[in-house]
Amino acid sequence: MIARTILTGAALALLGLPAAAQQVTFMTGPQGGSWIPLGGALKGLWEKEVGGLQIQQTPGAGIANVRGIDEGKAHIGIANSSTTVDGVEGRAPYPKKVTNVCQVANLYPQYFQVVAASNSGVNGFADLKGKVLVTQPKGNTAEILTAMVLKINGMDYGALSKVNFQAGYTDAVAMMKDGHAQVFTLGTTAPASAVMDLASARDVKLVPVDDKTMGELKKMNPGYNRLIIKAGTYPKQDKDVAVIGYSTHIVAACNLPEDTVYKMTKTMVLHVNDMAAIVKSISGVTAKDMALDIGVPFHKGAAKYYKEVGAM
Repeated sequence: MIARTILTGAALALLGLPAAAQQVTFMTGPQGGSWIPLGGALKGLWEKEVGGLQIQQTPGAGIANVRGIDEGKAHIGIANSSTTVDGVEGRAPYPKKVTNVCQVANLYPQYFQVVAASNSGVNGFADLKGKVLVTQPKGNTAEILTAMVLKINGMDYGALSKVNFQAGYTDAVAMMKDGHAQVFTLGTTAPASAVMDLASARDVKLVPVDDKTMGELKKMNPGYNRLIIKAGTYPKQDKDVAVIGYSTHIVAACNLPEDTVYKMTKTMVLHVNDMAAIVKSISGVTAKDMALDIGVPFHKGAAKYYKEVGAM
């Protein structure tokens, strides 16, 4: 009888159905990025405000989180709008269309940052040829963008002197500090703590996106946009720098209970200041901003809340 009771609870959790204590897995981001602390804040808010909800937070990355939810390995995730759209439309690097991933809320812009040592001679993407680059593991949003930027500029990883795929920003920064890499690519907020850490030890510069690269990217996926990292964001940054941008958003399994996602969405809208305390870019985000259609189907629970408050 006990075994049957445990099995029933587990089955309910796997099916996304409410149990006495609903346990969900929440995939966030790589070590050293903003998604892990943001995930911790959301876990605390959701467990406090949504009765019976218990969240297991695990590291992840944009594309891995979308696949994890679609494959039933997770229930909630932080993701990047551009690559989630790729999954919904069945484009590479996804092996097939994702069908169980729904939009919950847009949160803030993400900046694809190409950080080069000041003495590297890298002033544009074409200058990456023959350089030593460090990025995230293959399949991570920033790694995918790095490969796309190289391709648009007539290169691939083979055109570089060496490429390193690091699981965490901390290791990548250490390689840059030690002179073992000349260029570091990452997709996160601005200012990024990893880049601030690097800039405190070495003179670095942001490499701007050019019109050709931006135009080609927009043709591939309209989810990419040109964003500006304002002068003074980083030490010795004396001018605005145009970079590739996209949005960080929350996604959930479409079969997660409607009432659960409704309450999670409501909690985020009512606690914007708590989220902004972790990620400054979230400051001032409204329900209408969160409800912006980015081409990913909305979860019924999220849509219900946004309609109730007139945001959709």
